[in-house]
Amino acid sequence: MNRFLTSLPIVALTATITAGGQIGAVTPALANEKLVQLSESEQNWVMPGKNYNSDNFSKLTQINSDNVKQLRAAWSFSTGVLNGHEGAPLVVDGKMYVHGAFPNSTFALDLKDPSRILWQHKPKQDPVARSVACCDIVNRGLAYWPGDGRVPPLILKTQLDGHVVALNANSGEEYWKIENSDIRVGSTLTIAPYVVKDLVIIGSSGAELGVRGYVTAYDVKTGSMAWRAFATGSDEAMLIGDDFNASNPHYGQKGLGLQTWEGDAWKIGGGTNWGWYAYDPGVDLLYYGTGNPAPWNETMRPGDNKWTMTIFARDASTGKAKFGYQKTPHDEWDYAGVNVMMLSEQKDKSGKTRKLLTHPDRNGIVYTLDRTNGELVSADKIDDTVNVFTHVDLKTGVPVRNPEYSTRMDHTSRDICPSAMGYHNQGHDSYDPNKQLFFMGINHICMDWEPFMLPYRAGQFFVGATLNMYPGPKGDRQGYEGLGQIKAYNSITGDFKWEKMERFAVWGGTLATAGNLVFYGTLDGFIKARHSDTGELLWKFKLPSGVIGYPITYEHAGTQYVAIMYGVGGWPGVGLVFDLQDPTAGLGAVGAFKNLQHYTQMGGGVMVFSLNGQSPFDNVSVGEYGG
Repeated sequence: MNRFLTSLPIVALTATITAGGQIGAVTPALANEKLVQLSESEQNWVMPGKNYNSDNFSKLTQINSDNVKQLRAAWSFSTGVLNGHEGAPLVVDGKMYVHGAFPNSTFALDLKDPSRILWQHKPKQDPVARSVACCDIVNRGLAYWPGDGRVPPLILKTQLDGHVVALNANSGEEYWKIENSDIRVGSTLTIAPYVVKDLVIIGSSGAELGVRGYVTAYDVKTGSMAWRAFATGSDEAMLIGDDFNASNPHYGQKGLGLQTWEGDAWKIGGGTNWGWYAYDPGVDLLYYGTGNPAPWNETMRPGDNKWTMTIFARDASTGKAKFGYQKTPHDEWDYAGVNVMMLSEQKDKSGKTRKLLTHPDRNGIVYTLDRTNGELVSADKIDDTVNVFTHVDLKTGVPVRNPEYSTRMDHTSRDICPSAMGYHNQGHDSYDPNKQLFFMGINHICMDWEPFMLPYRAGQFFVGATLNMYPGPKGDRQGYEGLGQIKAYNSITGDFKWEKMERFAVWGGTLATAGNLVFYGTLDGFIKARHSDTGELLWKFKLPSGVIGYPITYEHAGTQYVAIMYGVGGWPGVGLVFDLQDPTAGLGAVGAFKNLQHYTQMGGGVMVFSLNGQSPFDNVSVGEYGG
C-alpha cells in the first residue's frame, strides 16, 4: 500500500506558490552524505553522470586499453519498447534500475541473477502526450534517493504526460505522484530527475510549442514543492538573487526577463530545460542550462530574450539564482543550451587552481566558467567549421555573429554550421581528471533555414521555420554520411588532442575510465572503445539497434562490467521511427539521417559486457528452475 500518494493538477499546484516562487517554509535539508558515498563507489552508478561532478568517469581498470579486445557480451535485457532509449540505467547496491521510452516503464533487476525482474512499474498515461512530444517519445533516465530510516529508498522518474513519480526502490510501489507539466499546452517531461540533498530537481520540455520554461525542486520525501524558478518573466518569478551576477554585471542583472522581450512574448518564450544538471556541495550551487526561445523565427521576438540559452547557477536550497550567463543572445538557430555541465578543478593559464564548469553547447562553442562566480574562462569552437560566430569576446561574453548566416525573414540562409541540432546536443559526455581531457560526442551537421510567420495556439507546434540538414564540410555531403565526430579536448589550452569522424552523429555521449579508455555508442548500432590518449579504435560490438544513450561501468562480485542502452530514435531517428519521407520533416532531421534505415532498426534494451563475457550465468544453475 502507498505510504503517501498525491496527484495534484498543475493549475492547483502552481496556484499555491507564494509570490517568491516558494511554498510555505521549507526546512533546509542536510547534504545527503550517503548518496555522495554511493556515488564514489565503483560498484554503483547512482545518478546521471555518476557523481555530482557529472563527469561520467570511472576509476576502474580491470578493463583497460591492453585487454579491451577481450570484451564479450555477458547478458542483456529488453524493455519491450521500440522508440529511442536515451540516458543510462542506474546501479545501486547490487541492483540495476532500467527505464524506457513512453510509456515509461521501469524495471529492477538483481545483478546476481538478472534473468528475473524483481519489480516493474508500468504507468497508464494520457496518450495525448505522444502527439505533443517534440522529437520522439524519449526519456533520459532515473534518479535515486537512499532513504532516511523513515522514508524508504526511492527511485524517481518522469513521465511524458508531465507527472513525476517516486517509487519504493525495494518494491516498485508508488510512494507519491505529482503533476509537474501540463500537456494541454504542450509541456511534457523527458528529463532525468536529479536528487540534491532531500530535493528532487525537475526541468520541463515543450519550447517548440511555446511553453514557458521552469525548473522545480520537490521535497523528495513528500512530493511537495520547495521552489520553482521560471526562465523568463519577472525577477521574482525567476528567483533572481539579490547578488545576481555581482561578479559579472556585464552579463546583465535585474529586470531583463521582461525588458529583453517585446510585450508579453516572454509568456510563451521557451527556455525549457530538459538536459543535464551538476551540483557542487561545497558552494551549494546547482548548475543547468536553459533552452531555446520560442518561436524559432527570430523576427517574431525582438530583443536578447533573456534568460533563455543561459547557464544558471542556483542555490540548491532556495532556488535563488547566483549567476546566469547567456551564451546566445537572441538565438536565431534553435541552439538550445541544455547540454551537459561537467565540473573539474584545474589550473588556469595563469597557474591558479580554480573550480570550473565546462559545457559543450549546441551553438558550436564549448564554454568553461569559474563555477563559483560565473566568470568566463574560455570559449572555443567545437570544430573549426563553425561559421555563425567568428569568436566569443571573452571580456563581454558575447558571441560575434557572422551576418551572412542570419535567419532573417524573406531570406533563405544557406550552409549554416552548426545546424539546429547543434555541434553538440543531449549526449552526456565525460571528463578524465587524470588526463585533464573532455571526451565529447559531436554532431557534424549544417543546414539551410527558411523562416515563416505563424500564430501561437496552445498545445500546437510554434516553430516558424523550414529546415534542410546535411553533413558538415568534413563529411560526405553527396552520400549523407560523416555526420558525427568524437573528440578529446583540453579546456585550459583549447587544444583537441585527437578527433575522429563517424558515419552518423555521436548522439548519446561518452564514458571515460582510468583504464585509458573512452566508450560510446553510435546511431548505426555499435558500442566502441577508443584509447583515450590517441583515439585509436580498440574494440567494437554490433548491438541490436542504434544508440542514443551513454555507457556506464560498474563492478559486481569482483568483475567489471560495461553497460549501454540501445534503441535508435530521438531527434536523429524520427524519420526511421515514424516512417517519415519529407526531408524537412522532423524539424529537418529526416533528410540528414535518411541513410540511417540502411544500418539499423528499432528495438530497445540494455546490453552488458565483461572480459571474456564473464557473467552470473557462468554458473549454469543461476536462474534455472528444475536443475
